[in-house]
Amino acid sequence: MKNNIKKAGVLIAFLTLSLYQLKAQPVYKLITSKDNVMKLSGTSTLHKWDMNASVFKGHASFEFKPGSETDLTALKSLTFVLVVANLSSGESGLDKNAWKALKTTQFKNIVYKLTSAAVSPQSGNKYLLKTNGNLTIAGVTKPITMDVECVVSTDGGITCTGTHQLNMTDYAVKPPKFMLGAMTTGDAVTLSFTMIYKKTAAQLAKL
Repeated sequence: MKNNIKKAGVLIAFLTLSLYQLKAQPVYKLITSKDNVMKLSGTSTLHKWDMNASVFKGHASFEFKPGSETDLTALKSLTFVLVVANLSSGESGLDKNAWKALKTTQFKNIVYKLTSAAVSPQSGNKYLLKTNGNLTIAGVTKPITMDVECVVSTDGGITCTGTHQLNMTDYAVKPPKFMLGAMTTGDAVTLSFTMIYKKTAAQLAKL
């Protein structure tokens, strides 16, 4: 009986410590900034095209060496959500056809969730992250690998930039056509981004 009570006490202490550590872990959220950019770029039979968005949301969990706020050691989690309708090329016809091709009436968001990351220090406060994650477009989820460059600023902000090339057909998206088929977009698309994270007072973030 005493052994059972002792084991129960140890288990409760362990769970309490684990919960405390989880709550104490700082959460970084995407800030509202004109410098935040998410871009889809591609080609067509007539010209290149870009669709940009500066409004999206997400959170991340970065780890640093004890006592330091700039020596990045790990990226434990990262998620971002982009509302497809926020992507705009400045050409209404292209936008409407692209939104339709991306099935926005059924799947409103493009979502990315990190599964693992390896951090390599570069010069200064710059870091290269070799990441693996799941990208969901038009309701189809695919695993992707991506190199992400991070810069840790002295004010606690973390700027992440990266690019990823994909084929629309891999996500069951049919490359849209315009002008009664006279203009056809290519299958290959490049997703590029600049995301600025800041530490928040909240202990847990929810999208």
